Amino acid sequence: MGRLCFDCPRRCGLDRGVAKGFCKEDDKIRIAKIIENFMWEEPCISGDKGALAIFFSGCNLRCEFCQNYQISHLGKGEKYTAEQFRNLLESFDISKYSSIDLITPSHFSTLLHEALADFKSPIPIVWNSSGYENSEMIKKLADFVDVFLPDFKYYDRELSHNLSKAKDYFEVASRAILTMREVMPENIFNDEVLAKGVLIRHLVLPGQTNDSKKILEFISENISQPFVSIMGQFTPMGGKLQSRLKPLEYKIVLAHAEKLGLTNGYFQELGSANECFVPDF
Repeated sequence: MGRLCFDCPRRCGLDRGVAKGFCKEDDKIRIAKIIENFMWEEPCISGDKGALAIFFSGCNLRCEFCQNYQISHLGKGEKYTAEQFRNLLESFDISKYSSIDLITPSHFSTLLHEALADFKSPIPIVWNSSGYENSEMIKKLADFVDVFLPDFKYYDRELSHNLSKAKDYFEVASRAILTMREVMPENIFNDEVLAKGVLIRHLVLPGQTNDSKKILEFISENISQPFVSIMGQFTPMGGKLQSRLKPLEYKIVLAHAEKLGLTNGYFQELGSANECFVPDF
């Protein structure tokens, strides 16, 4: 029997060499796309060179509005062992980028730790995830991760169940983000690039301003040196959410963030809510 997978909070406990877990992936790292000099992230991640953005296939959530559904839900890409992935990364001239951006990597955590635990990167390695993470795994990932870039999607249990099939999302993600702050206690910048730290993203959803407020209140009350990215880029992608975010809804959330003192970070313009910003997979 191969290694049983407990990488994420789903804790499937399956041998992914013979069966796929909730993430729909097996015991190899699968990469859907690599985009060099990727400039669509926050400025402290993209820097002036852009990131080496690595999009992984599969996901441990089932978000109804996922912009990357072609890879997270439908699956595509090339498979690599841990050793092959490390060799792939070493084949790039890392000096050409501002960061290495690992996008939706959580369900490959053990394999990526095996590949990168002693990898000496001259630029920050970013763990760009849904926030739905095992706290124990976050502590291990700190062996090679420099920046945690988690989503913080939901407060309400029914909302997270209906939209992402994860009723325990807030409980799990809040604990994970607190752990990220514990292992990265301060934000350190190098020429305006985040070299070490935690940047918390929150996407405002249509009709859910109260849920967004509760997320922001948790951040304000529990996270030291809060550094946030509040996004208005919601784009209907099919599924249960078909309406667009209203300007007034977004203004209400931004005003609440300001009231809470969450002014350190990024606040997107609603012009980002457009299909042209979705990568072509």
